[in-house]
Amino acid sequence: MSYSTPVPMTILLLEDDEVDVMNVKRAFKKNNISNPLIVASNGIEGLAILRSRTDLPKPRIVLLDLNMPKMGGIEFLKEIRQDPELSSLSVFVMTTSNEDSDKIEAFNLNVAGYILKPLSMDRFIAAVSTLNSYWTLCEFPE
Repeated sequence: MSYSTPVPMTILLLEDDEVDVMNVKRAFKKNNISNPLIVASNGIEGLAILRSRTDLPKPRIVLLDLNMPKMGGIEFLKEIRQDPELSSLSVFVMTTSNEDSDKIEAFNLNVAGYILKPLSMDRFIAAVSTLNSYWTLCEFPE
């Protein structure tokens, strides 16, 4: 019997703030996370990436900021939850919004988690480490 090494899952980061994008990349590096990371700066770009028909592996996990230009995170969530090909994506909200209304709306749209962006880099690295443990443990269909 031969076992193939699982290919690391591609992750889509929807984030318009360059500093936050750099922080995510830094946290991935600090945690030795080798998953390919695709970055989009708003929901419209994110949908275009998810709906493009390429040979590249489709992202299975989305890290989503709520406050973005053109199409924000909640609108993006509504859009993918209505799309049969995208509705099963695991979405983790990573945002500065601590509004109950945003949390309720996000969970009503079936997010896997809602994470407030920590102010310190150490806490951010720890949060990304926890996320990595979660998606490494989870089994996803082929």
